[in-house]
Amino acid sequence: MAGEIPVFISPIDVEIEGNTGRYRHADTVEDLAAMLLSSKLTLSKAPSFHRALMISLEALEFYTDAASARAAFVAVAHEAGLHVVPDDVAAEKQAEKKEPHIEAGLRE
Repeated sequence: MAGEIPVFISPIDVEIEGNTGRYRHADTVEDLAAMLLSSKLTLSKAPSFHRALMISLEALEFYTDAASARAAFVAVAHEAGLHVVPDDVAAEKQAEKKEPHIEAGLRE
């Protein structure tokens, strides 16, 4: 794929299974496809693996729909129990806003 136009995504970092604190970075759909097919990540066992791979390959071939490829990849990573940054950080912040802290409730 050298020399082809990259299909950029909103950047993400994906936890490498078994190595907490180590992440792989992705800036393009090609990076996502490489991670889907990587032997370092056991994403192929996730239920929506084939769908994510198909969407990624279509995005690469037609230079479109990078956001859908990214979303499908994040779903597979979550099914495999991997953390995805910044998505998981944003989700945690939203959960904190919705749920008041127990400590704050005790002070009232």
